[in-house]
Amino acid sequence: MTVVEFFGCSFLAFGPPVAMFALTIAHDPIRIIILIAASFFWLVSLLLSSTVWLAFYPITPQLTFGLICSVFIQEAFRYLMYKVLRKTENGLQEVTDIVRITDYRHILSYASGLGFGIISGAFSLVNILADSVGPATVGLKKGSDIFMLISASQSLAMILLHTFWSVIFFNALDVKNYSHIGYVVGTHLFVSCTTLLNTSEFFFITLSTSYFVLLITGILAFQVAGGTLASFRKFVTCK
Repeated sequence: MTVVEFFGCSFLAFGPPVAMFALTIAHDPIRIIILIAASFFWLVSLLLSSTVWLAFYPITPQLTFGLICSVFIQEAFRYLMYKVLRKTENGLQEVTDIVRITDYRHILSYASGLGFGIISGAFSLVNILADSVGPATVGLKKGSDIFMLISASQSLAMILLHTFWSVIFFNALDVKNYSHIGYVVGTHLFVSCTTLLNTSEFFFITLSTSYFVLLITGILAFQVAGGTLASFRKFVTCK
């Protein structure tokens, strides 16, 4: 049963992102490079967050402080990733077959966000997945027996949110839409803080909030990328 739970949670958390990678990223080397670079940037942000946590732990050991610092550091590195992409556009133009790299920007921000999300989801879930294969069974004596399922669902939400956040964030910086920048930082902070409720097993509140924000953020990302109701209708009907 533990092996079944391991594969079930793995496919739930990483199935959609892997499909997104295979269908939209894997065929283009430029997108793969950007995804890997974004993953590296997120890892550096995690390292810096850990350093800040260790530095301030004797003063304020509360988990909330470390979480808030981590959110702002991640957003700072998202901004740094944006600056790197914009600085290297001329070089990308020379090595890609695309006529104008500026028309490709939303795809590059999507690849960057997916890189952020996949590595974030991997780090948040890998230890839980390792424990799920046994020898004990979650919830047998205490705790929730759906902890693995909730963790996988939350990881999926965060992966997709990071993808959408990057699309919105990069476009907002291009057009100087500061309200969208505030939305990205604010919702990132809000969703991250709601996960603190999991310590009290308020899983329904955490997941419902995360997926509601995911829905709104996905719609907003679709709009800033140039999507319309008509184009969505054509996509659904395969026209």
